[in-house]
Amino acid sequence: MDALSDLLRVLRFSGGLFLETRFRAPWCLRAKVSPQDCGPGVKSVGELAAFHYILEGRVQVRLGKERPRSAGPGELILLAHNDPHLLGSDVTLAPMEAGPLVRRAGEHELAYIDFGAGRQVRDHFVCGFLATAMRRHPLLIALPPMLVANLRGRPCAEWAESSFRYAAREHASRRPGSQEILARLSELLFVEAVRGYIEKLPEKATGWLAALRDPSLARALAALHAQPAHPWTAESLAKEASLSRSAFAERFGSTLGMPPISYLAQWRMLLAGQLLRESSETIAQIASTVGYESESTFSRAFTREMGLAPGAWRRGSA
Repeated sequence: MDALSDLLRVLRFSGGLFLETRFRAPWCLRAKVSPQDCGPGVKSVGELAAFHYILEGRVQVRLGKERPRSAGPGELILLAHNDPHLLGSDVTLAPMEAGPLVRRAGEHELAYIDFGAGRQVRDHFVCGFLATAMRRHPLLIALPPMLVANLRGRPCAEWAESSFRYAAREHASRRPGSQEILARLSELLFVEAVRGYIEKLPEKATGWLAALRDPSLARALAALHAQPAHPWTAESLAKEASLSRSAFAERFGSTLGMPPISYLAQWRMLLAGQLLRESSETIAQIASTVGYESESTFSRAFTREMGLAPGAWRRGSA
């Protein structure tokens, strides 16, 4: 299993709200949607990621004090941490709050939002809000606050647009299963956006995503992710990477910002956190699954890394 697939498996989107949106220029929204705005279908114990996939028209988006960016058909605006942002035909206009619109749609089980004072629909896109089951996930940490990905020209482009149009029509007609279709499509588009971002990283980039482009580090990460309970050492991981121990340790540390064994410990705790919330295994069984022979040693390590004892973490998912 490659490391990116494994991180995506553990990231796990725990629910979401998906809306077809039609906007009539001029319009501007301030978007900072909370899980509470999204209704009962979104129960986030981690983070909320937001995206806007453009079907027709052209919209502006601005994050904080950054310069506005523009996105058109076939482009995906991804906000990995759901940071507040302005979205509109013109982001210099006085904005309305998006939360009440989304909340009203969620409360009334609407599939779409039609907004704006103009007579003609200018901008047509799908908005999604994906709840993650885990905080501090390495993949979300590695992504920039806002990513505009052009999916046109990528292998997914044709099916993505046709599938979203189909799913939006299904959702608008309230046929059973339409939310599930949109959820699966959203996860696939998330993966495509991440892949595109990795491919365009500068040569000297650092971080987890940059490590995936390094064949040696990618091999070590894949081995570590495939067998998290294995008693890995820096030497054994260096062997997987086909590097000397010193060369591997230096490359791993300079790229990921931590020693390989520290990364292993962090990954084990993330896996344990998922198991505590999604399985009925005992704490002792989970400790063994992630490579700890002693439940007490595991509990201390988990508390240090995650900020809660294993039992309290499990109760927090109820």
